[in-house]
Amino acid sequence: MKYNVLGRTGVLVSELCFGTMTFGSEADESDSTRIFNKCRNAGVNFFDCSNNYGEGKAEKILGKLIHDCRNEVVITTKVSQRIGKDVNAIGSSRRHIMLSIEQSLSRLQTDRIDLYIIHHYDPLTAIDETLQALDDLVRQGKVLYLGVSNWAAWQIAKALGVSEKNGLARFECIEPMYNLVKRQAEVEIFPLAESEQLGVIPYNPLGAGLLAGKYSKGIKPPSGRIVEKELYNKRYSNPLYYEIAELFTNFARKLGVSPVTLAISWVKSSPAVTAPIIGARNVVQLEDSLAAADFDMNTEMREKISKLSVSPGTATDRSEEELDAKYQFRNR
Repeated sequence: MKYNVLGRTGVLVSELCFGTMTFGSEADESDSTRIFNKCRNAGVNFFDCSNNYGEGKAEKILGKLIHDCRNEVVITTKVSQRIGKDVNAIGSSRRHIMLSIEQSLSRLQTDRIDLYIIHHYDPLTAIDETLQALDDLVRQGKVLYLGVSNWAAWQIAKALGVSEKNGLARFECIEPMYNLVKRQAEVEIFPLAESEQLGVIPYNPLGAGLLAGKYSKGIKPPSGRIVEKELYNKRYSNPLYYEIAELFTNFARKLGVSPVTLAISWVKSSPAVTAPIIGARNVVQLEDSLAAADFDMNTEMREKISKLSVSPGTATDRSEEELDAKYQFRNR
């Protein structure tokens, strides 16, 4: 296992991060323990969680599992998703953040969160309100670093500006969706991350299983996240995605590589990416994902795989001048 620096923090994290979304739901405590131990034996020291995974069960299970190795692992958890029926049990307000951090610390049985992530953008709460609350948590020592997930590049950039202006702790890591069929992050989020030295831990590198080798045009397995859960069914409903999945699976088979390993390796090979977030319901599912740590993807292979899907548009409408502009500035 290799280790990468998380943004500009100086903290070294494994090049694969394990996402605990299945803990307490699709994986019971026994399976979660086996998964965790296999990750640790493989060298994984980075675990991603959220206060809404398994209605809090994921945090409780992870808290038990890290008890004997707390100082050797880097953990994240998140806030802003709905966690109860109360009208205010959601969002990024100071009130919700302050209540949620105490609950997360208790469930995780720890005195600090290494990376505390705002899960979604809250349109009802001012960004400076959220950032001030987060800064207070950093100053109190309850949180070491801050991150954000599912925000647009302009929202992240605005937050970085507010933090700089007001002398607040800033976001040091972002967690966007990214895989071979969902490449929007390449347009503005990745360039922003590289410019501002932000860590990047993408989720859904397998497209909720779409790129695992079981899907193709007109073919879906009898079970799986896309089949069983409406959220993922909607997210990956575009027929084009299944054509790409079929092309990708055939490409992987010709190489003699598991599509799972190849899909994660493709995400990992992006210069902007610190560590893709992998997941599993059981130890067997984990094997091919962990194998991505030992798979070296060169630039030529990455380009070939990228051509199997649709590259997202440029950040401006002047795409016809993009190559000329790059040439002129680099050779002036």
